[in-house]
Amino acid sequence: QLQASGGGLVEVGGSLRLSCAASGFGLRYYNIGWFRQAPGQAREEVLCQSSGDRRIHYSDAVKGRFAMTRDNAKNTVYLQMNGLKPEDSAVYYCGASERSPYGTTSPNYDYWGQGTLVTVSS
Repeated sequence: QLQASGGGLVEVGGSLRLSCAASGFGLRYYNIGWFRQAPGQAREEVLCQSSGDRRIHYSDAVKGRFAMTRDNAKNTVYLQMNGLKPEDSAVYYCGASERSPYGTTSPNYDYWGQGTLVTVSS
């Protein structure tokens, strides 16, 4: 089970850190994907990381502003979001999978958190 948290209301240019905590399995062994979905739009990739080489694939929309870290001791991954823009407003989801090779689209992820809402005000 994944539990996402940390969303909220933030002003343009601000920062938020989202958390995704796992129970029942060790996230260190899983590919992790952060995705987001705005109203009326499809779920889109934010960034994804392979469980193997830990390389991170960033969407063009967030490259240079967002980053992901893992805390294996807490079995939690974090999405650090800086320089937030109104177009970053969405429900953010974390996903996990054991697939190899890992993928950067949502069908490649088998376990999902419930989503956390991020609203960026202009």
